[in-house]
Amino acid sequence: MSSKGSVRIYGLIGYPLGHSFSAAWFAEQFTQRNITDAEYHSFPLSNISQLSKLLADERLMGFNVTAPYKRAVIRFLSELDHTAAEIGAVNCAVRCGSGWKGYNVDWIGFSNSLTEILHEERPNALILGSGGAAAAAAYGLRQLDIKYVTVSRAKTEKGFIRYSDLDKTIMDSHPLIVNATPLGTYPDTQSCAPIPYALLTSAHILYDMVYNPPLSEFLRRGQKVGAKIMNGRRMLEIQAQKSWELFEIQSKTKK
Repeated sequence: MSSKGSVRIYGLIGYPLGHSFSAAWFAEQFTQRNITDAEYHSFPLSNISQLSKLLADERLMGFNVTAPYKRAVIRFLSELDHTAAEIGAVNCAVRCGSGWKGYNVDWIGFSNSLTEILHEERPNALILGSGGAAAAAAYGLRQLDIKYVTVSRAKTEKGFIRYSDLDKTIMDSHPLIVNATPLGTYPDTQSCAPIPYALLTSAHILYDMVYNPPLSEFLRRGQKVGAKIMNGRRMLEIQAQKSWELFEIQSKTKK
């Protein structure tokens, strides 16, 4: 991190962060807009308790949050945007006075990118996972008026089903399948959610929030049977732009 006191710091917390594109995206924005008094860093925190020291740095103006801390970060914040409060997960935080306000723009990136592949279709959906990303996906689907069922390794909440419950009837009646787990993310690219892939058909639509690699094992198996597929790259681009707007990063250089 720069030692220059006049430099505003932004960044990304999570663990691990080798797969993230955020630092490069923000660096490109700084260059294009001739912003020389701001930097964006990756902060891989092996334990969320390490965040306290980071927040004490007065140069830190805002940060993004990725797995596994989208829920755990909330206790460090003094205020939540109403959408983040409803979702129960935060992926963007902004300094406000002496505290921090949390937002969730994951759902915007998800729903906006999803409509690019769905168009006017509104198929029933399965959400794979039960973490912060899954909560954002669920909120996004509700805004699109898409009915969904959440699939988890354990039935922890009402309306959840287990992977072992997935049979032909459920798979056929829920054409849209959203992977909201980190399974398949680089470097563990051979892993994928344990759904019955033999039941996939060309009528299915597979959306993976994972974007590195571009073709995850989950998507590869869908592509093999002719299903429509989309990775999370577009989602990340949209939510990064929304984060930029929340950070209100502007050049202080006189024109």
